[in-house]
Amino acid sequence: MTEKPARRRESGRIASNSKTAEIPSIRFRDLGGIESILQQVRELVEYPLAHPEIYAHLGVEPPRGVLLHGPPGSGKSMLAGALAAEMHECGVTYFKISAPEVVSGMSAGESEETIRDLFNSAKAAAPALIFIDEIDAITPKRENAQREMERRIVAQLLTCMDDLGTHASSSDIPKTVIVIGATNRPDALDSALRRAGRFDREICMGVPDEPARLSILRVLTSRLRLSGDFNLEEIARRTPGYVGADLAALSKEAAAIAINRIFQTVLVPREPMNNAERAKEEEGKEEKEGGGDGEGGAAGEASEMSGANKLLNKFTPLTSEELEPLALTMSDFEKAVERVQPSAKREGFATVPDVTWEDVGSLGEVREELELSICEPILHPQKFSLLGLSAPTGVLLYGPPGCGKTLVAKAVARESGANFISVKGPELLNKFVGESERAVRQLFQRASASAPCVVFFDELDALCPKRGGEGGVASERVVNQLLTEMDGLNARRSVFVIAATNRPDMIDAAMLRPGRLDKLLYVRLPKHPERLAILRTIARKMPIDETVKLDEVAKDRRTEGFSGADLAALLREAAMSALREDLEKERREGRKGKEGKEEAASESRLSVQQKHIERALSCVLPSVSPKDEQRYELMASRLRQSRAHVNAEGEEAKS
Repeated sequence: MTEKPARRRESGRIASNSKTAEIPSIRFRDLGGIESILQQVRELVEYPLAHPEIYAHLGVEPPRGVLLHGPPGSGKSMLAGALAAEMHECGVTYFKISAPEVVSGMSAGESEETIRDLFNSAKAAAPALIFIDEIDAITPKRENAQREMERRIVAQLLTCMDDLGTHASSSDIPKTVIVIGATNRPDALDSALRRAGRFDREICMGVPDEPARLSILRVLTSRLRLSGDFNLEEIARRTPGYVGADLAALSKEAAAIAINRIFQTVLVPREPMNNAERAKEEEGKEEKEGGGDGEGGAAGEASEMSGANKLLNKFTPLTSEELEPLALTMSDFEKAVERVQPSAKREGFATVPDVTWEDVGSLGEVREELELSICEPILHPQKFSLLGLSAPTGVLLYGPPGCGKTLVAKAVARESGANFISVKGPELLNKFVGESERAVRQLFQRASASAPCVVFFDELDALCPKRGGEGGVASERVVNQLLTEMDGLNARRSVFVIAATNRPDMIDAAMLRPGRLDKLLYVRLPKHPERLAILRTIARKMPIDETVKLDEVAKDRRTEGFSGADLAALLREAAMSALREDLEKERREGRKGKEGKEEAASESRLSVQQKHIERALSCVLPSVSPKDEQRYELMASRLRQSRAHVNAEGEEAKS
């Protein structure tokens, strides 16, 4: 009979007869932006592990499992590590296993044995904490499991978690073992694992909002030397969609940019050159300028490499006076923001767009209604609570194509500071049975994890057509799933839906009732004042000649019926006409564009003149015919009968 190996702690590592983990160096103070989540985790894990006698005295069974879920990089593993480090000081044993390790390269029955050994060791070392990372890899839904081994592993894990309760209650001295699971795909787990008594609580670690990002940035930059004019609030505002890992990558990239800047601006001028080095450098410059793409180019590159190597070989430390002014600047972080792509974009989701209300140019009434329906509930939720108001869950923008429906949806997301997910209707459709519905569910789950979030459905009529038509059963299932998700928006805090269509008559009527798409906003073709505002907005980025009167262009009979997209096409065609004219003039005069002075003179002469506008008016026609406009007005008048409808024409429509 062999003795059980004694438990011991050496250099922060817990030795036992099972797979144990190195105690992480991270602590709760090193985590930012998850204060509310941290409190939940402490109540569910720290309390029962530190004082199980209280639960035993009250006759209350402590929690057995906590499931952490959220997008990659949101801090699930880091939170578990910090919890383990804090609890280690209280004598809690820490076991960690990555789910793929259970199934990789093992024979039949060995995976189940690994799970049994893990739980038996944890019970022997109780109080203990077990962390299973990527738990969805070993606990798929049994009805979807591809191999028999996967079903056996799920059954074994269920049995082991049930035995934890028996162990805790049968011991004279209460000892607790708690399991923490982490996953990016909670819906992929077997449903039996998610019931009470196993994973009692599920905690979502979503995409951080602006205050949470600010808290994370403060933790990440606490050890960095920042310049005096550094503005963390501005960085937090400019990083929507960034999770904790993205912000950490942002800080590292900014540090790399700062180091490179210091090497280029501080160290290079600091190293003096003797006459021989200076002559050699001048010779290298001449060879580089005269060599073109051949040997001279190679010589220039060799000269640059030689200079860099020479710089690195001179290990002359900087003095404290020289080091004192060196710091990471706001400019370093601004450059890093352009280089680091947030996880949301890498996964195919958009973040807050760079469109502002100034880019819209018109639609004042629509803007006011959207600000009240979307922006205010996000920015001032307490006012709605005081009045007992629930924020509208959805808004439908409908009207002729090219009138700015998509643009205004992006602007309202930017104005509110919410995350933004843009979906074209057909993108969610899949030929395989059930996949389209699953895509709809995953979309709203991601929106809930990214709250506050605006979900924008473009071409809603393609995703939610009237049931009973030619779409068939598959199309009806998608509509039903979408209606179900819309009904659940009230439970999803700070998730709003904006949909756009130019065929509201094709959308299922159930989607247009109050409680789903509460507001119906008609975005009509712009009249003269709106056309002028749109033209001025577009013209900000173009060199418009002083002789061009945009007011006259907006009043011109030929621009009646133009949408915002048509007006943009008009000015773009006018600019192309100016470019063609300038290029033809250069060819006639036989000038070479490579000559710097002549090219600069040509560029200074380029501008859009009235004659270019006239040429554009002769070839750009309205994309919406008068007959189509009448049809849209008729649809709008029919939808006005709905109590959810709000007309963008305001008081003019009531008179």
